[in-house]
Amino acid sequence: MADAALQIGNRLVGPGCPAYIVAELSGNHNGSLERALATIRACAAAGADAIKLQTYRPDTMTIESDSPDFVVPGSGPWSGRTLFDLYEEAHTPWEWHERLFAEARACGIEVFSTPFDDTAVELLERLGAPAYKIASFEMIDDALVRTIARTGKPVIVSTGMANLEEITHCASVLRGAGSSQFIFLKCTSSYPAPDDAMNLRSLPLLSAAVGAPAGLSDHSMGTTASIVAVAFGAVLIEKHVTLSRADGGVDSHFSLEPAEFAALVRDVRRAEAMRGEPILGPGVGEEGSIVFRRSLYVVERIEAGDCFTERNVRSIRPGHGLSPRYREEILGKRATRAIARGTPLTWELVERG
Repeated sequence: MADAALQIGNRLVGPGCPAYIVAELSGNHNGSLERALATIRACAAAGADAIKLQTYRPDTMTIESDSPDFVVPGSGPWSGRTLFDLYEEAHTPWEWHERLFAEARACGIEVFSTPFDDTAVELLERLGAPAYKIASFEMIDDALVRTIARTGKPVIVSTGMANLEEITHCASVLRGAGSSQFIFLKCTSSYPAPDDAMNLRSLPLLSAAVGAPAGLSDHSMGTTASIVAVAFGAVLIEKHVTLSRADGGVDSHFSLEPAEFAALVRDVRRAEAMRGEPILGPGVGEEGSIVFRRSLYVVERIEAGDCFTERNVRSIRPGHGLSPRYREEILGKRATRAIARGTPLTWELVERG
């Protein structure tokens, strides 16, 4: 069901729960274990609920070749590089994983990863990963999806580049392999993603299509998309983080620095509070403003049996009396008792009939 929450570690994630905010380390360790550990500590201090890694080796992603098929096209920051070279730089060495898991847990946050093949799943299972992420480009790999689903852990699926049929097919593969706890993330596979390509109004559509909660894997610049996504019901936000964009790195150009990530966390929590409930009428915090609202007041002393007139009844501030909408109905009627000047008019003071 789309409204069913799932559990990652000790946190429920889903509708009615605070948005789960994930800091993506990706390749922003720049080849340094100490930088990776420092990034985890910074993300925990900034309010992340979890840190996410990527678990692969270059030779599990591609082959070493400079053939045009294996060269990144276009004019972006990765263009002209071979896939093998890019993944060689960006990968998180497997021998780091145990240290990274321990550091996150010592900081009091969850840690999980995106595995890119079965051997990566085996490693993460040995480390006790509480959940798994399926990358946008791997969600069409049914065999990998089944392997991840069979762990019985919660699964988070990014959907960049996928069409509706591919998205619903992935959901059916997960269910067919026994998975009942998953979230699908709206994702734009562009780095950075242009504002007009985010299409965040599709979040409810995505949730309905897969019968599960939806969230956002945010590759846009800044924090605006994540805040808007929460307003549209996103239950999970994933955002890349780097210690410093100035230090460079494969993903640094579209990543947040720790202070920016902390601002994202604060603003997401504010957005959740502002989203509130689908109600109309006075809300929390408005009680004091009744002094500025108009209502009907007796402005000259009236004796019992006297008529209400335009002279002795006026629409003025504050708003403790009857609504001004009843003024014409009340004029000409008689007072049930003597009324002092400055008394808010109520129906008990008006002779009915």
